[in-house]
This record gives sequence, structure tokens and C-alpha cells, in this order.
Amino acid sequence: MKKALVCGAGGFIGSHMVKRLKDEGFWVRGVDLKYPEFWETTADDFVIGDLRDQYLCRQIVDRKFDEVYQFAADMGGAGYVFTGEHDADIMHNSAQINLNMLDTCWKRNVRRIFYSSSACIYPEFNQMDPDNPNCAEDSAYPAQPDSEYGWEKLFSERMYLAYHRNKGMEVRIARYHNIFGPYGAWNDSREKAPAAICRKVAMAEDGGEIEIWGDGKQTRSFLYIDECIEGTLRLMRSDWTGPVNIGSEEMVSINQLADMVMSIAGKRLAKKHVPGPLGVRGRNSDNRLIREKLGWSPSLPLREGLKKTYDWILGQVRQLECES
Repeated sequence: MKKALVCGAGGFIGSHMVKRLKDEGFWVRGVDLKYPEFWETTADDFVIGDLRDQYLCRQIVDRKFDEVYQFAADMGGAGYVFTGEHDADIMHNSAQINLNMLDTCWKRNVRRIFYSSSACIYPEFNQMDPDNPNCAEDSAYPAQPDSEYGWEKLFSERMYLAYHRNKGMEVRIARYHNIFGPYGAWNDSREKAPAAICRKVAMAEDGGEIEIWGDGKQTRSFLYIDECIEGTLRLMRSDWTGPVNIGSEEMVSINQLADMVMSIAGKRLAKKHVPGPLGVRGRNSDNRLIREKLGWSPSLPLREGLKKTYDWILGQVRQLECES
């Protein structure tokens, strides 16, 4: 039986990866500071622990894992990353986790490790035009991420690549673009735009209004969780290191995203534009490289993923209302 280690298994992407690996017949160990918040973990072994602790890392890498997935990070949506209030924690915590896990795997002779980087590494100056962002993989340098979160991700990319060159590690690196779906953060300031808008629409009375940060003309693409997991596995099991974008090319404005969710909900709501953290003006996944190297790219329409996500968040909202 193949064995996998999932770091950050209590989080959104990590918990979905655990389920997929179990469905494939792996023995899976998960590790995180917490269990998944919204569903039971399917991991064979789940360790509650802090990956900033080198001793814990040595404890969990206690056997020959066929695949290691490193999702653990201090992260969140715009309301967490772009306020500037969490920069020191984001950089210190995430860098420490990556330093520990990469070096521990090397010392334990576990060679194949996946690292989840982010589209936030791309230069701000290439993402000022909301209609024409440049997020091709080779546009990352000269570097100028728009957040300390992006800078840490870029540093860690380079560290993984250095271990690949100097120490023979089989690393795989993906730059994720706004992953969303059920069983993720939706009301704790760490949620991404799709979850936040689904929550606002679900809680609003028909004919009312929802708040949108900024003018709503900023653009993004959003990738449904199942396609994120599929792309990650295809990269992990290929003979190519990356880095590569894993994201959708279906770019929409935040206003359009809100309209789509309202349509799914069957509600007519006004959009009230208010000040708030925004990030870059435009961002969209460039999938030319992943199609060339892996012969695959995401294809699920945004609306289909939003429908599944809205239905789940609506259930969460109704549950809260019943409890109150």
C-alpha cells in the first residue's frame, strides 16, 4: 500500500487531498494544528501538532512516504492578507514550516514532495490592467509581489528548487489561483471572494443589498477544488518540477462574480461598494504551460463550481440561524 503525508490536512485544500488519496487506496497521515472544521477527516492517522516545531516534523516523517503534500501555511483571503496587520506572522510561520518540512524530508530520505505556491508571487506591475493581466510562469521575475504573503511564497519556491538542484529532492511546485469550494472558510475573515459573496447573498433578503470591496471591477479567475486536486496529482506524478499555474482561465470581475451568485440564488440585490483590501487590479491563470507539459488544464465552468459552493454555504447559514 502506498503511503502519503498531507501537511495542512485540517485546511480546505489539504482535507480534500486526504479524501482523494484515500479514495485511491493510499494510507494517509494528516498533520495540522486542528482537525477539518466542517467535515470528518478520512486520514488513517491524524496528528495534531505545529509544523514550526522541528521535533514534531521529525516525528511525523517516521517512514518512507511515497508522496508528501505541503499545504500548511498562515494564509487567508484579502481581509487577512492585505491589511498589513498579519505580515510578520504570515512570513515567519509559513517560512518556518517550509524550512522544517523540506529539510526533514531530505534527512529522512523522503524525496518526493509537493509545494503549494500561489499566484500572489506574480509582480504587481503586471496586474494593474484588470482586462489584461500577465501571469505567465516566466513573468515572475523581476519580482514584485503585492503582499508579504506573496514574497514568502516566492522565497519558499526558490528554497524547494535549491533542494532539488543541490540535494536531489523530487520537488513539484504549483502556483494556485483562488481555489474555492465546499468545506472551506466562509465567515471568519480568512475566506476568499467566492465564499464571502456566497455568504453575503445567502444572508441577504431578496431586494436588499450586499457590500463589495472597491468598485468591483477588479478581475480574478477562480478554480473549483476538485480540479485543483486533479491538477496537483497530475503534476506530482509527472516527471516535471514546475512551477506551474493551476487555475482557471475564466476571468470575471468581482461584480460579475456577485451577479453570478445572485443568479444561482434567484435573488435581486443591489451592490454597495465600500472601501476594503483589494490586492491587484487583475489576475488570471495562464494555462499554456500546463497544457504543454501535462496535456491537461481545468475545464469546469465557474458557475457549476459556484452552484455547489453556494448550496453548501446556504446550508451553513441556515444551520447558524437555527442555532441562534
